[in-house]
Amino acid sequence: MASSRRRFITSLTSAAAGGAAALGTRALAASATAPPTTPDGSFSPAALLDQHLAPPQAAVSRASTQTDPRMPTAAEVESWYTDRRNWGRWGDDDEKGAINLITPQKSAAAAALVRTGRKVSASRVFEPEQHFMRKSPRPGGAGAVVDYYGFIYHGQTITHIDALCHMWDSDGMWQGRDPDVEITTQGASFGTIDAWSEGIVTRGVLIDVPRHRGEPYVTPERPVHGWEIEEITSAQGVAVEPGDALLVYSGKDAFVRAGGDYGGGDRPGLNVTCAKFIRDHDVSLLGWDMMDARPDPYGLAFPMHGVLFNYGVALLDNALLEPLADACAEEGRHEFMFMALPLNVARGTGSPANPIAMF
Repeated sequence: MASSRRRFITSLTSAAAGGAAALGTRALAASATAPPTTPDGSFSPAALLDQHLAPPQAAVSRASTQTDPRMPTAAEVESWYTDRRNWGRWGDDDEKGAINLITPQKSAAAAALVRTGRKVSASRVFEPEQHFMRKSPRPGGAGAVVDYYGFIYHGQTITHIDALCHMWDSDGMWQGRDPDVEITTQGASFGTIDAWSEGIVTRGVLIDVPRHRGEPYVTPERPVHGWEIEEITSAQGVAVEPGDALLVYSGKDAFVRAGGDYGGGDRPGLNVTCAKFIRDHDVSLLGWDMMDARPDPYGLAFPMHGVLFNYGVALLDNALLEPLADACAEEGRHEFMFMALPLNVARGTGSPANPIAMF
C-alpha cells in the first residue's frame, strides 16, 4: 500500500485529514455563498472539492484523556478493526457488506412492524450549494422549468449514505482493495453506492440517548459509549438483532440551538466503543445525528467511520433524528420499518437520501 495512505490507528499528529470526514457547517456555508473559481472567474469543481476536504485547524485529531475503567486498551480497540473485520465474509468480491444481512425474510418481518402507517422522515432539508433554474416557454402561454443542482453531499449539510468505498486505512478499503487502484478522479470501481440500488429496507431501532440520560443532548465531556447503548436497549425494551438499522439519536439540533458549535473542533458524539456493539450485534446500517466524538481517547482519525471499511456497515450520516425520537416516545416503541433508498449513482462514494421510518 502507498506509504502516504492514512493509517486508521495512528497518532493524531499525523491525522489532520480527520476533518475531511466532518467538514464544519461554517465552512460549508462559506463554500455555498462563495464557490471557488478559476482566475478567469469561472466555477471550479476541483477547487470546490479541495475546499471541502481541507480540514480547519481545530479539526486536527488528538488523543484525549479517559479514566473510565470500562474503557478498553488500545490493543483491544485495534483488534476490533483488524481481527473482527468482515472482509471475505460474503466472498472476496462482495460489495454489499453487512447489507447482505438484510434478507428478503428480514425485510418482510420489518414490514410486519407497520401498524398505524405513521411515517417520519429522517432527512434534513436539502439545500444544494448550487441551484440554478431555467424557465422554458411553451405555446399558448404554457411553460416548464428545469433545475441544475451542484453539491457535495459528504459533510454536515445533507443527509446521505456513505458507500463502502468512502474511506480506508493503511490495509486498504473494503475487502482490502487498494484505493489507488479502485478510485480515480472519474469515480470508484468497487464498493460503490450502486451496490445498494435495491434499497435498504429492514427493521430500524432508535436509541434515544438524551431521553435515557434525562438531558437535552450529548455533551463533549460525555460521549456515547457502546455499553450505554446496551443499557438503553434494555431500558427501551428492544433488542438489536442481526441486519437491523441502528439509529443513535444524540440531540445534535438541541445542542446547536443551545449555542453549541458542531464544527471542526471538539464535538460530542459516538465513542469508538460503539463500534464493538455494532459488530457484536451484526448491525447492517448505522445512522446518527452526531458523528465520531472528538477528541478520541486513542488518537483515532476515524473512530466510528471505521465501521464502513472494516465491517461493511452502511453509514447514514447527518440524519435528522429529533422528530423520530419524538415519534417513538409518542408511539411507545423504538422499533419500526426503516427504508433508506440511495440514488442508483454509478461509481459514487455515496448518495443523498430521504430515510423513512414507518410505524
